[in-house]
Amino acid sequence: MLEGIRVIDFSQYLPGPHTTLRLADLGAEIIKVESPFGDPARGSLDENGAGYVFLAQNRNKKSIVLNLKDTKDQAIALKLIAEADVVLESFRPGVMDRLGIGYDDAIKVKKDIIYCSLTGYGQTGIMSHLGGHDLNYLSLSGMLSQLKDQNGRPVQPSNTIADFVGGISASESILAALVKRFNTGKGSYIDLSITDSLLPLMSNHVTIVDATGKEHGVDRLNNKLVCYYLYETSDHRFVSLGALEPKFWQNFCKAVRKESWIPAHISIADENNPIFEEMKELFANRTFAEWSQFSLEVDCCLAPLLETSEVVNHPLTKDRGLIVKTDKQCYTLTNYHALDTSGKFAPEFGQHTEQLISQIEGKVK
Repeated sequence: MLEGIRVIDFSQYLPGPHTTLRLADLGAEIIKVESPFGDPARGSLDENGAGYVFLAQNRNKKSIVLNLKDTKDQAIALKLIAEADVVLESFRPGVMDRLGIGYDDAIKVKKDIIYCSLTGYGQTGIMSHLGGHDLNYLSLSGMLSQLKDQNGRPVQPSNTIADFVGGISASESILAALVKRFNTGKGSYIDLSITDSLLPLMSNHVTIVDATGKEHGVDRLNNKLVCYYLYETSDHRFVSLGALEPKFWQNFCKAVRKESWIPAHISIADENNPIFEEMKELFANRTFAEWSQFSLEVDCCLAPLLETSEVVNHPLTKDRGLIVKTDKQCYTLTNYHALDTSGKFAPEFGQHTEQLISQIEGKVK
């Protein structure tokens, strides 16, 4: 869908590379500009410097090595921008301007360029000069306050949610800017803050706390109803029941031969509720595998809580073709309707430097 669109990616680590991965899966050509030291994600984020994060986020891109502190390489960067549709960068505010490849410089060589600056706190404002990471953005957005254990202590997620949401938001904004350019012929400058991109995920919570004083969003979704709960199985695994609508609850009750539970649909999940205690016992009498099979056979909004290793082989994942396993790498597709991505992996460091510079100089090899 984005075939013919060229993106120059000056970002590193995770949010920016995830942005351009999504565009690459839609067919865009991504030219990843790396410093002489390379994207730190090539080694520093994983055990033994394996670079798993780099492999996961940089599939199907080209790598060119430029020293952006060198005037000659700055000129090469501008020539790349002149032939591009989109620029993405994730430096601190002002860095790209000092290097001579900021937005004002870019529009001199490509008037209708789409230029996206992706940072933690935006280009302006009280925190724009500060560094940050996923955990900080989750904290400031209020997202982390919604993930607490039974003792009220926040639980640190093992998934960098903010970084991925920031990448998704950036790719969405870039796509909207491409539509605008198609309609008007005009480019865009996008100032995208990762923290800002999290706030829409808190929209229900913000509205509810303002109206009621309750801090945790839609009350019935907060581990309080028997029909919307995480239940433990006989082998100490968990399944999620989300039978909020009466038809799904009725399907569940009928399937487990407990039609007497139907009137208890929206009852409270606590030890004083005999139905809740019976439901916990019911789930504890079958294995995780048995409930997983049940979830495929009964239309009641039941799903197994899968570990990462199990996601790869789940019937839904296989049926939809969401994860590709090859001899070199196992990777997820960011867009199910993406173009063919088979056999395309993360580039070697500087793999396309000579080719791209030759093209700029008119010596295509």
